[in-house]
Amino acid sequence: MSAATTAAEPAEDIIQHESRAWKKLKTNKSALFGFVIVIFFIVIAIAAPILPIPDPAATDWGAVRKPPSAAHWLGTDEIGRDILSRMIWGAQASLLAGVVSVFIAVLIGVPFGLLSGYFGGWTDQAISRVTDALLATPFLILAIALAAFLGPSLTNAMLAIGLSAMPIFVRLTRGQVLAVKTEDYVEGARAVGLTHVAIMARYILPNVFAPVLVQATLTVATAIIAEASLSFLGLGQQPPAPSWGSMLNVAKNFMEQAPWMAWWPGAAIFLVVLGFNLLGDGLRDALDPHES
Repeated sequence: MSAATTAAEPAEDIIQHESRAWKKLKTNKSALFGFVIVIFFIVIAIAAPILPIPDPAATDWGAVRKPPSAAHWLGTDEIGRDILSRMIWGAQASLLAGVVSVFIAVLIGVPFGLLSGYFGGWTDQAISRVTDALLATPFLILAIALAAFLGPSLTNAMLAIGLSAMPIFVRLTRGQVLAVKTEDYVEGARAVGLTHVAIMARYILPNVFAPVLVQATLTVATAIIAEASLSFLGLGQQPPAPSWGSMLNVAKNFMEQAPWMAWWPGAAIFLVVLGFNLLGDGLRDALDPHES
């Protein structure tokens, strides 16, 4: 068998593995339940501009802290704003923060992990030491520190969360590359004279994609909680723009008079995080090559 043939084998293996993974995922009820939850919140967030709901920033001083009713299905807040409307628009901030933050983490972390694992030597030492230093700081503490340094805004919160999550993907990618780079098909690619960039792009990256995808799905849930925490502290989405975290921040002052102000954003955060975690667990089981 030629080196070129050996190097080409993984492509067919990856396709077959993806087909088996999809079949396994479809039979995983908890993963499908998580997928439905995630899709529900995504659709709600996307459809917010066209839904027949009040302006989330519109105040009504005659309906301050009103309980759920036919006029306001989820009640109103401390200045008479419709909570349902703010919940729906707040979904945009939370989901956007989760997805964009993880995209930033993957965009920066995966290339550094590839370089570290593939080349080794001083490159690996330099990247690994910086990664270890960042991982030594708790994720949320690092995110709060970066957000406070950058300034309070949703954009800065997403950047802070993404940079804080980046070391996880560096470490994960490095470990996967160390296992893959010694495989026969990679040696075959070297034998036919492919460049390092071509080998990493065509043969190594596709084989580390599955664990990165699983970690990204799980990290979205963590990023949503982090965004809610930053907004709760005043470092994320700024008023009057709605955010589940900032809604909880206001609701804590009215727990006795208007507990519904805290019920709905708390429940939404719980459900969307549950959805991403169930989906991530299902993807991990489906993409595990050791599972039958």
